[in-house]
Amino acid sequence: MARIALVTGGIGGLGTAICTRLATDGYTVIANHHPSEADAAIAWQQARTAEGLNIATIAADVSSFEDSTRMVNEITAAHGPIDILVNCAGITRDKTFRKMEAAHWNAVIDVNLNSIFNVTRPVWEGMLERGFGRIINISSVNGQRGQFGQANYSAAKAGMHGFTMALAQEGAAKGVTVNTVSPGYTETAMTLAIDDAVRSSIINGIPMRRMAQPSEIAAAIAFLASDDSAYITGANLPVNGGLFMH
Repeated sequence: MARIALVTGGIGGLGTAICTRLATDGYTVIANHHPSEADAAIAWQQARTAEGLNIATIAADVSSFEDSTRMVNEITAAHGPIDILVNCAGITRDKTFRKMEAAHWNAVIDVNLNSIFNVTRPVWEGMLERGFGRIINISSVNGQRGQFGQANYSAAKAGMHGFTMALAQEGAAKGVTVNTVSPGYTETAMTLAIDDAVRSSIINGIPMRRMAQPSEIAAAIAFLASDDSAYITGANLPVNGGLFMH
């Protein structure tokens, strides 16, 4: 039986690469998307089918505990219990702190940080009982070093790794690992839309002098999902081209 993997934010740029890699590796993959993205999810699934990949999609607002629980229950009923959870859903609401409104702060904390409780909690007990589980939280280099205009995003992404380290201690004796991956700047539709001069400035600050390919981030996640990573837990794996070294 193929292991079941859920990827939140699965139809986004990075999420697509993660889903593609896990499906190629033989997992049964379910890509989560926000309920407002129903049309985009249909087109996304058709594109994956055209690539020869059978990836299911499911709508849920991961900032809601109730909706996240419903999603997990539906996946379990349709496919079986979730073995691998990749918490990848995320948004930005960048503002300097003096211009940041409570709504900007709360939206980012709800989607980027509270979601990892909302989705992990319903799968956690089953993983402990079965003696196997992989929780992989997608943070950011900016959660490690901070970033101007991203007090909300940097706080949420740093908080993700605090969650990782605490939960890793609860799962370790039961064969459930919890790890963080902190990507640097990655070549997605979002970063390609950045002004050329700004993008060049970013790239010049990266020792490797290029952004990551989404597939390179996905490769790190695939490793942490595999049996080969069974003795790694509570780690924060940076994939940033040397942008931040710790």
